[in-house]
Amino acid sequence: MEFSSSAFLMFVFRWIHFLAGITWIGLLYFFNLVNVPYTKIAEPKDRAAHVPKLMPIALAWFRHTAWVTVLAGFGLIYLWYWRNGDFISSNSAKTIFMGMLLGLVMLFNVWVFIWPNQKKVIEATLKGEKADPQWGKTALYASRTNFVLSFPMLLYMGSASHTPLDWLWIVITGVIAAAIAGALVLYVQK
Repeated sequence: MEFSSSAFLMFVFRWIHFLAGITWIGLLYFFNLVNVPYTKIAEPKDRAAHVPKLMPIALAWFRHTAWVTVLAGFGLIYLWYWRNGDFISSNSAKTIFMGMLLGLVMLFNVWVFIWPNQKKVIEATLKGEKADPQWGKTALYASRTNFVLSFPMLLYMGSASHTPLDWLWIVITGVIAAAIAGALVLYVQK
């Protein structure tokens, strides 16, 4: 099989996007479905032991795979749609565009709300100080928002090339996917 330079670039961007995205979203799910419930049942001394050891490593992978995923996604969306003038004219472009917008909101949450607040929590824990509860709440709410947004985002990413959606179905399926994620978050909070 012969690759053009454009096809090769698409292959590289897709592979990077895929691997980084799995890592980013996998860690998002770990934080929301495993780490948050664990912190509710763990003894304070256990939490104080795992925060400065586990969280810096996990959050480094989390935040860096976030920007790598988005950057590779921009490469893909440019090569597949934008360079051909298809910004949102086809259903496929509309679908991937919505996935991209949700991914950008999620990236923003990682770097503006989650990481800065978690960094403060880690630093306070390392100093043996009590972290401001608002730092954890802010990071948690942004993380929960990303969890809910990840369901429609993943739906749109997969649908763009397999079952492209028009605007009506983008809204309907997005609301359904977000509602499912929201119900899961509420279940985990119990």
